Amino acid sequence: MPQATVGSPLVQLLPLVLIFIIFYFLLIRPQKQKEKEHQKMIQGINKNDEVVTLSGIHATVVNVKEKTLILRIDENVKMEVEKNSIAYIKKP
Repeated sequence: MPQATVGSPLVQLLPLVLIFIIFYFLLIRPQKQKEKEHQKMIQGINKNDEVVTLSGIHATVVNVKEKTLILRIDENVKMEVEKNSIAYIKKP
């Protein structure tokens, strides 16, 4: 009768470790890089920049505060939004 050999625990954990490494490089690392780029973009917002919010509102920055922005949407229409709600800055 053949005996079943039991491999070392390290050999059994190797596939899980490889899956985690692949998961990290394909999903986690790129997401962190995007977050850093977004934070850098938010810190670079200045008065009169044209921006688009995450909800799709196109506006012009009127005032930059510590955590919020005052946006002009139309003549005599202003609103205050969180800096994190800016999707991107329109390039001229």
